[in-house]
Amino acid sequence: MRKDNCFYLGRISRKHSFKGEVVISLDTDEPELYQNMESVFVALGNTLVPFFIEYSLLQKRNKLRVKFEDINTQTEAEDILNSSVYLPLKFLPKLTGNKFYYHEIIGFKIVDIHKGEVGIIESVNDTTAQILLEIKNGDIEILFPLIDTFLKKIDRTNKEVLVEAPEGLLEMYLK
Repeated sequence: MRKDNCFYLGRISRKHSFKGEVVISLDTDEPELYQNMESVFVALGNTLVPFFIEYSLLQKRNKLRVKFEDINTQTEAEDILNSSVYLPLKFLPKLTGNKFYYHEIIGFKIVDIHKGEVGIIESVNDTTAQILLEIKNGDIEILFPLIDTFLKKIDRTNKEVLVEAPEGLLEMYLK
């Protein structure tokens, strides 16, 4: 399995018992969706390795205590500590309306309700204080803040994101 066919679910944050149990800190708003999984992929180096789950128990908000098959001691559990955990994209819950996953809108057109077509979303930059859509319009790169009040509609059928840009934002890029 390749990482680009998966989504990040969380990180193995600590050992739980002498039996090899670990705790996965889940990166989700709905941890209950992931409490009965059969397996996950654990990033070991540059490889995603499948790990099968014997049992799991959801604890405090987003902590999932897990016993993996073939991990039976504290030492074996230490070998996977701080590793990232992934699941295939097909396990992401479907979102509707104006809710979306960042990877889902890559390649969508951005259309402003006043200015028309702005460009194509190339990526979503979530490493800054403000999440930005990186939009390509010919040779021009437009950074558009992903703010709910600017976002009007996600049209999955036509692969378009309808926005209402604040006055002057698009004019900074498109003269």
